[in-house]
Amino acid sequence: MIRAALAAVAPAGLVRDALADPAIGAALRGAAAVDVVAAGKAAAAMLAACAAPAPVSLRHVVGIAGARPPGLPPRARWHTTVHPLPDERSVAAGRDVLATAHAAGDRDLLVLLLSGGASALMAVPADGVTLADKQQASRQLLALGAEIHELNTVRKHLSAIKGGQLAAGHAGSVLTLALSDVVGDDLSSIGSGPTVPDATTFDEALAVLGRHGGPDAYPAGVVERLKRGAAGAVAETPKAGDPRLARSVAHVIGSGGTAVAGARAAASSLGYAVHVIERPVTGEARLAAHELISQAKAHVGTGPFCLLAAGETTVRTSGSGTGGRNQECALAMARELGSLGAVVVAASIGTDGIDGPTDAAGAMVDSTTLARAEAADIGPPERYLEEHNSYVFFDGLGDLIRTGPTGTNVGDLQVILVGSW
Repeated sequence: MIRAALAAVAPAGLVRDALADPAIGAALRGAAAVDVVAAGKAAAAMLAACAAPAPVSLRHVVGIAGARPPGLPPRARWHTTVHPLPDERSVAAGRDVLATAHAAGDRDLLVLLLSGGASALMAVPADGVTLADKQQASRQLLALGAEIHELNTVRKHLSAIKGGQLAAGHAGSVLTLALSDVVGDDLSSIGSGPTVPDATTFDEALAVLGRHGGPDAYPAGVVERLKRGAAGAVAETPKAGDPRLARSVAHVIGSGGTAVAGARAAASSLGYAVHVIERPVTGEARLAAHELISQAKAHVGTGPFCLLAAGETTVRTSGSGTGGRNQECALAMARELGSLGAVVVAASIGTDGIDGPTDAAGAMVDSTTLARAEAADIGPPERYLEEHNSYVFFDGLGDLIRTGPTGTNVGDLQVILVGSW
């Protein structure tokens, strides 16, 4: 079921399906020239799928992510950059993309293939802000537990490319095909929304700093720009109705829901009754685990069933343990499986194949996990949860799920299988 979920969100297939849409095909064929930019963790596969069978000739082909993938046109410009904090390579990539957009004519089309991680991988500091300023501000916000919406609010107002500014600088049409790693699939949050309107403001960005350490905890260049913007001395990011975005269209072509649909089809084919938790799984991983088991209890006694969920949890770490939010969620579920009174197998994985700073995508638990841990003298899960050391617990049992980097990212997936009484 996990393999089916990952196959459903394989970027190449999603891009090919999108390009087969008659409206998108007409837009490509009707443009005087087409430029393609791919940015984010799935950029390699998305760009390769778009460039290889492109229905029209492409003028510029630009990719921004990790290592250059095979199969790209030799003339394609590839930028190897880093995540989660931008560096000089991220800025060089962002400036290349802005220059491409600014050189376009009013009959040209820019196709942006966007996926999670693009906020750091493609960065252009705004006037008066240095790269070091942006790095320090992001580092501070992450350390103080800022939520992704808060982080993006600040990022957009320190940038010359985020928050609709890429599309605003393009004279022609813009088409964005996005792979969503954001709960709720908000296009303005995916890669900090470089081609869509931004509803946040300089005032809100300043308020974020106030909630997380106060302005004095941030570089002077950051605070000065946000204050000048709040006073009206710096233009706001493009908002809804801005005529510069009138010809910019964006579509989410894959998300956590797509992964769930793939897993659902696999579960149904194996004879399971499938129940999907529609509300995204968020919040502390161990609390989310409790809620997942509670939801499963409601269906016990109805025969074999599969419970599916997606979202993105959090872990507020302390100590020096090793793990990730999916491993912690799985470990917290293990403590409660016995309450279901049935044979149970459950798993939680990150669809990008990387769970925290580990080589695992997540972990699997079942009705025998606690007994096997005791027999192996690994100890009870409570100690590992307290120390946020779930990786060590599961590594000792051989129950880590290692997919390797998947080249996609649509958040997390949870699967619970319950047998008959």
